[in-house]
Amino acid sequence: MPNRTEKVLLIDDNDIDLKINAKVIKLSNFFDEIILCQSGEEGLNYINKNIDHPELLPDFILLDIQMPEMDGFEFLEIYKDLPKSFLNHCKLAILSSTLDFGDIKKAEANPLVIKLLKKPLYPHELRELLGDKHVSLSGI
Repeated sequence: MPNRTEKVLLIDDNDIDLKINAKVIKLSNFFDEIILCQSGEEGLNYINKNIDHPELLPDFILLDIQMPEMDGFEFLEIYKDLPKSFLNHCKLAILSSTLDFGDIKKAEANPLVIKLLKKPLYPHELRELLGDKHVSLSGI
């Protein structure tokens, strides 16, 4: 799509994790814009509100698993029903501090999840996840 900038949607209920991971993402220079949401519901609302405006939608989502009210798995249950054109374009990874083996296996088994990353996010993990199409993170 011409004139499309790369956006990442970061969904995490923990304000400190949200700020730290947003800073790591910003320093990585992989994305032109970071959209911050403090709940799965807020993330879904953002996507649904902008579903007819692809230029506002994220290209990538980093989703926490353990959140109150709507956890990451509940988010994924609703997310999977979004338009296929969006799902095919937007990549999603879990970013979580969970040590629960069941959660890890469940995340890895979900076809919408491309990877499970442990908190905190590290620039080299982001680089590996996004592949070689992005600039090097030398100096970070």
